[in-house]
Amino acid sequence: MKNIDRRKFLENATLAGIGIAGAGALISSCKRKSEQKDLGLAPVLNGAPKGKKLKAGLVGAGARGTGAAINFISSGPDLEIIALADVFQDKIDACRERFASFSLPIPVENCFVGFEAYKKLMAITDIDVVILATPPKFRPEHFLEAVKNNKHVFMEKPVAVDPVGIRSVITTARKAQAIGLCVVTGTQRRHQEDYIETYKRVASGAIGRITSAKAFWNQDHVWFRTREKGWNDMEYMIRNWNNFCWLCGDHILDTHVHNIDVINWFVGNHPERAIGYGGRHRRVTGDQYDFFSVDFDYGNGISSHSMCRQIDGCANATGELVMGTEGYTNCMNTIWDLDGKVIWSFEYPKDENGNATNSIKIPAYVQEHMHLVYAIRTGNYVNEAEQTAISTLTAIMGRTAAYTGRLITWDEIFKSDMELGPKKLEFGPVDMIFETPVPGTPVEV
Repeated sequence: MKNIDRRKFLENATLAGIGIAGAGALISSCKRKSEQKDLGLAPVLNGAPKGKKLKAGLVGAGARGTGAAINFISSGPDLEIIALADVFQDKIDACRERFASFSLPIPVENCFVGFEAYKKLMAITDIDVVILATPPKFRPEHFLEAVKNNKHVFMEKPVAVDPVGIRSVITTARKAQAIGLCVVTGTQRRHQEDYIETYKRVASGAIGRITSAKAFWNQDHVWFRTREKGWNDMEYMIRNWNNFCWLCGDHILDTHVHNIDVINWFVGNHPERAIGYGGRHRRVTGDQYDFFSVDFDYGNGISSHSMCRQIDGCANATGELVMGTEGYTNCMNTIWDLDGKVIWSFEYPKDENGNATNSIKIPAYVQEHMHLVYAIRTGNYVNEAEQTAISTLTAIMGRTAAYTGRLITWDEIFKSDMELGPKKLEFGPVDMIFETPVPGTPVEV
């Protein structure tokens, strides 16, 4: 990367103050390094280490993809985005313009448009890493193509929208492991220092035996697109992907999967069954629910209440809570005893005036990419694809329980032939009916 003022770049990317550490040393001591590794935890880094220049291609050049690409190149030295792929030319143009504003031009000959664009990008031999940030429906196919072409991968969560896609991701993850390709996923909390430190204490018995949990992501309704003149069925749905289940999996996957993943992580397992409900009252486009309330049964008397809602004008909150026989935790930064007394809290960095900042030094969405680069350059192998597939399938099990009104078991959903979306991916009319699910009606799982 030449002709770039890195300080100015980080400010423009809303990452001012993060800094890039050439040495990429761990914040912790050697002893703490060993503890992190023994527990299967992500390293907490000041920056990715120096090493061979890594060139990356971005598949899915929308807002999230462009942000992920910026996170990647800001995570360490000698990192570059050299190719883009998207189904829409305007997304490519906007992403190239953003990078050009940082004096980081992306060659036009390395930019590909259409449903097969990802294959052309991954065929570029100079690319070491691919960033997968399309709507989640496409993730399994793109992940497989990346591994076939011997690329390391960063892929956003969720990693699929149905059980067929989940099984594909798990199979591909094992292929990647067999040939040494590193894979990091967008489960940010597993790369967030305060969550990591809290987990270490819970794993050491700070709250005793886990007995129950709850997870929640309640917010206002997120973005949507109304149909514009000239958009065919497929273009409209992809441009409005966050509101169609076949493309994003509903918001229990798209956002709440973060919280579900934390509970699976702290409990150390996935649930055995789920029962729940949900509904739609306020949405104006698509076919999804406004809210979900699901009970996940982990066995051995452990259950987690999982809820998410996207309705304007309501009480909002996002987080997790895990209860134990000797205390409880919010999983992020505090542990209490059973009487509500704080017995440990994470110490955040202080500002220049000595005041607590209440934020970690480096955002988790940058730590994710630091971890990937660190793993590639040091040989400390990482592959998060299967664990994220399991958390995604947990969310799919909860979604299916709410959509149908049935008790759904893990074995049933894992083996399900459910595959969402049209048979052919092409622009034009789509011969599908997108009705909001009605619990209690006959449906195949």
